[in-house]
Amino acid sequence: MQKATPFLIIFLMALLSSCGGIQYFAVETREPARVNLPSNIFSLTIVNNVVQQPNDVGHDSIPIGHTQPERVQAASDSAAIFYTEALAQFLNEEDYFHQVLYYNKPLRSDKDFFRETPLDPETMNKIRQETGADAIISLDKLIIETKKRNHFRQQGYNYASMTGKIHSVLRIYLPTMDGKVPAVQYSDSIHWDGFDIQDGRAYADIMLPSREEAIKQLAIKAAEKMTYVFAPHWEMQDRWYYTHSNSSMREGEAYAKGSDWLNAIEKWKSVYNSRSKKLDKAKAANNIALAYEMSDDMQQALEWAIIANDLFIESTAPNSLERRRSLLYRNEIERRLNNTNQINMDDF
Repeated sequence: MQKATPFLIIFLMALLSSCGGIQYFAVETREPARVNLPSNIFSLTIVNNVVQQPNDVGHDSIPIGHTQPERVQAASDSAAIFYTEALAQFLNEEDYFHQVLYYNKPLRSDKDFFRETPLDPETMNKIRQETGADAIISLDKLIIETKKRNHFRQQGYNYASMTGKIHSVLRIYLPTMDGKVPAVQYSDSIHWDGFDIQDGRAYADIMLPSREEAIKQLAIKAAEKMTYVFAPHWEMQDRWYYTHSNSSMREGEAYAKGSDWLNAIEKWKSVYNSRSKKLDKAKAANNIALAYEMSDDMQQALEWAIIANDLFIESTAPNSLERRRSLLYRNEIERRLNNTNQINMDDF
């Protein structure tokens, strides 16, 4: 498995705009995986361990002029396949694990859709031997609902809204695990509005998807979200620093534009220490926090982000943009430092 800096990998992308004494730029941040797999896990196998959802489970429709839903059918026979195949593909594309395989053999032969049956050690070891994988990610539960309401008819077609919901449970099976295997649950929804036209003669953006297409979209979206649970990924975010006519602030800005963050810190600290006005000190402290973040010193970044936020609270109005922006930045740095949403598989 390829390893990355535990908290943050950031690089400067481009200056986007400047106004009102602020320079904005974009950064690409390395977000850690929520599930921190052991360092000896280099390859994964994705398996489909669910029973196909019956066509008459989870789908209903409310006709025009009615208030109560009517049960309808929708084919969801490929939903689990879409989910697991997409998850294997997306994890491969992240290029974090050496290999991610899709195991296309059926694992469940029973018909009990509502019962979860986690993999037993014998099955897990059999799959690992066949694929050579270090660990297995198994889709152990998948429930999809679609609910549609018809509002009116126009030119012979119903205008309707539809909401699709998905709930899944994935488990990570490691060969050294004893006892309960941790489960990762995921629930989400997608909403659509449009004409219920399935003849292909209308623009896609004004049409409702078929229930089968909605099921596919839900499964692929879930797979994409779960990719970020198991592998680090990159996200684009906005950052900013304050500018000022003060010579040290300008020099700090020049160093920042050249990604020389250590010298930028030195210049901005001189401003912080020499100014008596709290708003000026707050802006300098914000810049220092940013420079430490860009230097990947997240502890110092948080300390200065807290200082900046406290000074903005003392020097600005309750609803000021500076105060809200400072709080958001403080919370973001704290989130990155804590990473409380991680599950460390070494602890199991």
